[in-house]
Amino acid sequence: MLVLYIILGVVVLILILAAIAPKNYDVSRSIEINRPKSVVFEYLKSLKKQDEWSPWGKRDPNMDKEFTGTDGKVGAISRWKGNKEVGEGEQEITNIVDGERIDSELRFLKPFKSTSDAYIITKEVDTDVTKVVWGFSGKNKFPMSIMMLFMNMDKAVGKDFEEGLESLKQILENQ
Repeated sequence: MLVLYIILGVVVLILILAAIAPKNYDVSRSIEINRPKSVVFEYLKSLKKQDEWSPWGKRDPNMDKEFTGTDGKVGAISRWKGNKEVGEGEQEITNIVDGERIDSELRFLKPFKSTSDAYIITKEVDTDVTKVVWGFSGKNKFPMSIMMLFMNMDKAVGKDFEEGLESLKQILENQ
């Protein structure tokens, strides 16, 4: 009988945690780059060029990469398979609003399966200054939603976005 109460208690605890767990996430960072918006946007929409400033590319310079489709166009896909730090997955450009926004779907396969929507937004601050917002969002599905009670997605990924945007700024401002 005691075992039944313990099992029932664990089930109730899991249901309570699932009910209060965050259902969505949205992490983004921004930076201002001293380059015209047209130049910044043209550079950003290339999946191959994203590898130049991506923090994850630096964590595994030997990762296997494969590109399909026309780079910089809707439907282009970048696939990767790397070490434990970068895992395995693919990114597909799903929408481009010319000069304004690039949307992608990130499909992670390892270390765990998940899908997120990534976005890069450009805004003109001045003729030669562009604000870039880089982020991703998604849904926390059970049981991952319970893990999000103990893990802060913003803290986990935010530093990577900051590192990537700093690299992007250096590359573009030194062209």
